[in-house]
Amino acid sequence: MTAAQADLARAHSEFLEIPEGLELDTPGVEDGAAIWRIARDSKALDLNSSYSYLLWCRDFASTSVVARSEGGEPVGFVTGYIRPERPQTLVVWQVAVDDACRGRGLAGALLDGLTARVTAESGVRRVETTITPDNAASNRLFTSFAERHGATVEREVLFDGQMFPEGTHEPEVLYRIGPLAPPAERP
Repeated sequence: MTAAQADLARAHSEFLEIPEGLELDTPGVEDGAAIWRIARDSKALDLNSSYSYLLWCRDFASTSVVARSEGGEPVGFVTGYIRPERPQTLVVWQVAVDDACRGRGLAGALLDGLTARVTAESGVRRVETTITPDNAASNRLFTSFAERHGATVEREVLFDGQMFPEGTHEPEVLYRIGPLAPPAERP
């Protein structure tokens, strides 16, 4: 990380409000099973195979984040990746928080922390994610994220429900958030 990137990361970190007793960290392969469990227990996410979470923690750790309890156990996560054809865009794949830690602003802190790190390291200026219409919590999370970062939100259906093999999946609505304002320019 260059000196300018380190300065940007410090500036972004001033806006983070991490719930007491928790810390944000980069996931390791050893966190894959816990992340899979948190995703499974959320009952809101499409659960991927446990193997995919292990791979995610190996191959996309630099664009993902975990929240750890005082004992070091993961209690929340955000997985993401940089779009190959749009290197200034972070795609957020999944966000989940352990039931015992919900209602404390952890999902927002995870998203803010990850974005601060990836912005400093990779120059990200936009965030994309998909949300099903019935997921009110994710809609609030990403809408408030855009507001905190002085960004606009554009929405359009990315994958219609009929595209999925089971035929009963809700459509996945693409949220394009950006450009992200530098910390000094935020409202």
